[in-house]
Amino acid sequence: MATTTPKHDSSSQSFEKARDAGSQALDKTRSAAGSVGEMVGSAATAVGQKADDLTQAAGSGIKGLGETMAKNTPHEGMLGSAAQTVASGIKETGKYLEEEGLSGMSEDVTNLIRRNPVPAVLIGIGIGFLLGRTLGSS
Repeated sequence: MATTTPKHDSSSQSFEKARDAGSQALDKTRSAAGSVGEMVGSAATAVGQKADDLTQAAGSGIKGLGETMAKNTPHEGMLGSAAQTVASGIKETGKYLEEEGLSGMSEDVTNLIRRNPVPAVLIGIGIGFLLGRTLGSS
């Protein structure tokens, strides 16, 4: 009389091996996905930092331009007053870019939109309309 126990044990062991192999493959896939996610996050951080650095460098250059304008333009009269106002504005813009960078600018724009949502939506619609007209006429 033959028993089916060894055959049952063999299929049970095969099932266990297949389940363990599947579990190991899933763990390896999760680990690889985690590693890829970390690499993408690191790359995004590096790109963001580079953009911030470039924005700050541009701000420094703009600030320098404003300072040069302030030194080399007239200081008196109506023309002098206008030139000094423009130079001061350029200098302040450069200083803002230099200090805040791209990330600071995006935070400021986000806060501005949160404080003024209706005008922000209207401005967005207006810009979209102008872009549509410009690109549609090409």
